[in-house]
Amino acid sequence: MSLPPLVEPAAELTVDEVRRYSRHLIIPDVGMAGQKRLKNAKVLCVGAGGLGSPALLYLAAAGVGTLGVIDFDVVDESNLQRQVIHGQSDVGRPKAESAAASVREINPLIDVVVHNEVLSTENVMDIFAQYDLIVDGTDNFATRYMVNDAAVLLGKPYVWGSIYRFDGQASVFWAEHGPCYRCLYPEPPPPGMVPSCAEGGVLGVLCASIGSIQVNEAIKLLTGIGEPLVGRLMIYDALEMTYRSVKVRKDPECVLCGKNPTVTELLEDYEAFCGAVSEEAQEAASGSTITATELKSWQDQGENIYVIDVREPNEYEIVSIPGAVLIPKGEFLNGSALERLPQDKKIVLHCKSGVRSAECLAIVKNAGFSDAVHVGGGVLSWIKTVDPSLPAY
Repeated sequence: MSLPPLVEPAAELTVDEVRRYSRHLIIPDVGMAGQKRLKNAKVLCVGAGGLGSPALLYLAAAGVGTLGVIDFDVVDESNLQRQVIHGQSDVGRPKAESAAASVREINPLIDVVVHNEVLSTENVMDIFAQYDLIVDGTDNFATRYMVNDAAVLLGKPYVWGSIYRFDGQASVFWAEHGPCYRCLYPEPPPPGMVPSCAEGGVLGVLCASIGSIQVNEAIKLLTGIGEPLVGRLMIYDALEMTYRSVKVRKDPECVLCGKNPTVTELLEDYEAFCGAVSEEAQEAASGSTITATELKSWQDQGENIYVIDVREPNEYEIVSIPGAVLIPKGEFLNGSALERLPQDKKIVLHCKSGVRSAECLAIVKNAGFSDAVHVGGGVLSWIKTVDPSLPAY
């Protein structure tokens, strides 16, 4: 369904703006009126990472008058494979500042607002209230639910995207005209069920495919042209090169935007709501977590331990802790790993950061290996505190 323009047009375009946006102006559906609306628009991009990078670049190039970016992270070398708004010289620099510099270089005629801070329940409502539209470039469920809830409570539309390996999704959530994110995903997935991009990887160019779709939807909403992805989920498979659209209906029983909502304000703790680590894993890890330096000490002292790496084989090829045996998490989940565990040695589990190994620890302890432990921080902690010469990923 077509929707009315989200913003009113600005009074005029300058000569410089007419020159810059001429290819927009000669499109009948955009024209002077549409470009003036873009000039008058205020758009916030949540995240300056994989999706935020192309989104910010194209929003700036399109002439969105006020462009906000919020991100608390700093640029890491591993980001450069896909986060094209940053360069080698930006490594170690706050992402929000690096992104803003690139945006200003692309289009000095727009205003850039930098929010170099963590988006939280304390500031999300105040920040979102300053903008007409939100572009969601987040990569975790806790922030996605918070973004959704804040947008619905404020009556703001937002454009959502998600990427993983070769697959991408995009939609527009606007409770006034269609479903919200909770209509599509009423509950977050069980902890550990859906790997993050940091665990499973993402094809760099996929970010551009989905990020540009998000900007396309933002432009349509701001100018009132075309058929936005309200009530539709766009699914992209980069390997098969297929796009398909699935209808998403507004849930009349949605706890947030339904007929009788029970969520009428932000939750106190979205991390707890999404449960990054299951209760079983938290309980298993309590008192059974060691540091990477402790593991190194045990190895040096010849302790009777059996070190197991629960990551995937391709991760193991990148970097591994010396002496660790690879048994992927999936083998713990289906039970086949248990028969490979020695009864006469202390089991020490590790993964990349400690989340997957905590989940496996719960399984191992339930199988009777009561003295098993896992390495907090995983192989990344080993690299940081024991052997910095190894590559991080």
